Amino acid sequence: MVHRTEIAKAIEIVDGYVAYCPSPAPDHQTANRRLANLLERYAGAAMREGHECLTVNTDVDLRLRDLPLLNRRPDVALYRCLDRTRGERLRAEHTLLVAEIVSPGSETQHTTDKLGEYAKAGIPHYWIVRLDRTGVSVIERYRLDRATMLYKHTGTFMKDEIGETPLVSNPIPIVVDWSELEF
Repeated sequence: MVHRTEIAKAIEIVDGYVAYCPSPAPDHQTANRRLANLLERYAGAAMREGHECLTVNTDVDLRLRDLPLLNRRPDVALYRCLDRTRGERLRAEHTLLVAEIVSPGSETQHTTDKLGEYAKAGIPHYWIVRLDRTGVSVIERYRLDRATMLYKHTGTFMKDEIGETPLVSNPIPIVVDWSELEF
């Protein structure tokens, strides 16, 4: 018997239509988990420094709009803690950062479709993550321009660049340690 949660993990709702999402490849899943672990560690540090309650999740149901219905399942999401006692659903207004890992065949979806959908929904930060044979190799960072409701590219971190360790200050302070993102 197939449970509703199993079905929900295999679909997204785009403009009211069901879109099947096949399970990602093992390398994608490993990168996903390691990026979430990195973000979760820095979310914990931010909360210890007085930031509001934060949660990091992978493959979580994110409601971008109600009509027509648009639910996405980002690879990694950093968001404000939800009120579980009220059964609060994760929505764009709770979300601070969404990261999507590009896989073969998902380039357009992540660099065009989701980029526009997340921006229009008002999510402040979007990362496009690319892999090579050894793990995460590129992180393209975007920040929402509230005047246009479009993302502006704020920088690209590349694993093979020689120099300082990549630092991010928004939405929370994060140090990108490439060794934590290797397979």
